[in-house]
Amino acid sequence: MLYLAEKDILKAVSVQELLDAVEASMRLYETGEFHMPQRLHVDHGGNTLLLMPCFTADCFGTKLVTLFPRNPELSVPVLNGVMVLNDARTGVPVALLNGPVLTALRTAAVSAVSIRHLAPEGARSLGIIGAGVQAFYQVQAACAARKFTHVFVFDLVSEETSSLIDKLPQELPHVKFHGAKSVEGLLKESAVIITATTSPDPVLPDKEELLEGRHFAGIGSYKPNMREFPKALFGLLDAVYVDTDHALEESGDLIVPLQNGWITKDQVVTFGRFLLGDRPKEKLRRQTTLFKSVGMALFDVCASKLIYDNALEKGLGQEIAL
Repeated sequence: MLYLAEKDILKAVSVQELLDAVEASMRLYETGEFHMPQRLHVDHGGNTLLLMPCFTADCFGTKLVTLFPRNPELSVPVLNGVMVLNDARTGVPVALLNGPVLTALRTAAVSAVSIRHLAPEGARSLGIIGAGVQAFYQVQAACAARKFTHVFVFDLVSEETSSLIDKLPQELPHVKFHGAKSVEGLLKESAVIITATTSPDPVLPDKEELLEGRHFAGIGSYKPNMREFPKALFGLLDAVYVDTDHALEESGDLIVPLQNGWITKDQVVTFGRFLLGDRPKEKLRRQTTLFKSVGMALFDVCASKLIYDNALEKGLGQEIAL
């Protein structure tokens, strides 16, 4: 079995390759040619364990993830875990991948695919709310999807904003980075906004005039009691795009608007269905759009297979005995 550490994964695959693989998996989702049991979600003592299996024609795999919100107090990342990739024919484990970096890369690629297709034409400014670990990868993937020249960052903890702005120029030397003093200021400067928080309450102002004409990609609220988007946003939308149907049951950003009648279930569209449809994208790019992601095991399996295949070609990773 091949063990792929963070450094191996980052060397094995480019951001554009990941975007293409994730977009292909969104299309695969619509065909039903996979088997993805509902993920096991266990909450215990304020912490969360996720067990995420998925089978495709080429391989299958399982990601084991833990989310311990108080870990920063111990100088330990909130998210930890591993991904096991298996051969589809024999069931033999062929790779063990670092879970946090896999999750960060594929999550960034998921939101970037929405930016690739829905961001306003000519958009050159990106805003990100929440400057944690995810933000570092989100910005890189978004800049691979569109040629942003300015990125605005806001976090309630100013040190987090500063830290992110210090790190990103090494990866994106041609982009100018700015620390936003407020969310309102960030919105005024940004055509595309990514929200990457675990807030229980909306992180955007409930003002249509500040939200109109922008593309929003939400990756933060993954529980029913978490929300990032205000009521005003939903009044501007023709549709809400999601990565998986499971989002309807998992995220407060869908549960609350549906319960309150701000949107109807008919307005919720999986992004794969959108990609396969014939709806004119040019018109949508002039409208206010929202993509909400909660993630799914299909993304992990497809991304892991790409990373594993590339790692074999490049001679990356370490062979370990079972």
